[in-house]
This record gives sequence, structure tokens and C-alpha cells, in this order.
Amino acid sequence: MFNTNSKGTFLCCREAANRLVRDGKGRIVTFSSSGVGSLRPGYAVYAASKSAVEVMTKIMARELRGTGNTANVVAPGPTATPMFYNGKTEQDQANVIAEVPLGRLGLPEDIAQLVGFLVSDAGQWVNAQVIRCNGGNV
Repeated sequence: MFNTNSKGTFLCCREAANRLVRDGKGRIVTFSSSGVGSLRPGYAVYAASKSAVEVMTKIMARELRGTGNTANVVAPGPTATPMFYNGKTEQDQANVIAEVPLGRLGLPEDIAQLVGFLVSDAGQWVNAQVIRCNGGNV
């Protein structure tokens, strides 16, 4: 899990940072999970691998200081994707949805719109942040 979530992200970010155009418009967005903050039993390794992504991205934002380029983390909550549904019963799914204050799963479009903002000119002042896009699920 660390190879995929942490090391894979590190390798991609290292290459991206080396290739960013120095015009101050480079944007790096990594992905974590709102599960990092939930401290759910059984998710320790997953949460730790995603926590590493969060810290790494914040440090990278500082390392990019003075370039005008940004690095942020998007940490989705429960999202209606095959990964969410895999191995969950209908009751399991209902239990997760019941914990979300907005009363529904996130949609891939919800996450995509946030990423679109972060990589746009409108997102140029957002840097070194972990944004938990999760319908209020904590």
C-alpha cells in the first residue's frame, strides 16, 4: 500500500516539480483520503500511507517557494466509485451514507470540480492545503 499511495505519489511529484514551467502557473494536486482523519479501526496502514502524501505535499509546496507554483492535496470522502462499492453490502453502504451530513455519497464530478478550481488561475492563492471534499463527513 505504501508503494502505491506514498512512493508512487512521491515519484510522480518529483518528476512534476522538475518539469514545472517557471512562469508561476504550475499546479500539483495529490490525492489523500478523508479517512486519514477518521481514525477508523482496521484502516491504520491505509491512513498512514495517505498521511504521508499529505505531509509530503505540504513540504513540496514549501520547496517550491518563490516559483509561484502550488501544491495541494484533495482528500475525498466516500465517493460513488467502484472502489467504494467493492466488497460492501447494501447495509454497509447505507451505514456510510448515514454518517455523511449531506446525506449522500460524493460523485466523481464533485471531486473533479475542486481539482479544476485548484489548477485554474482562480486557485493560485491556494497552496499547501489539504482540502477534505467529503460532504462534511469527519
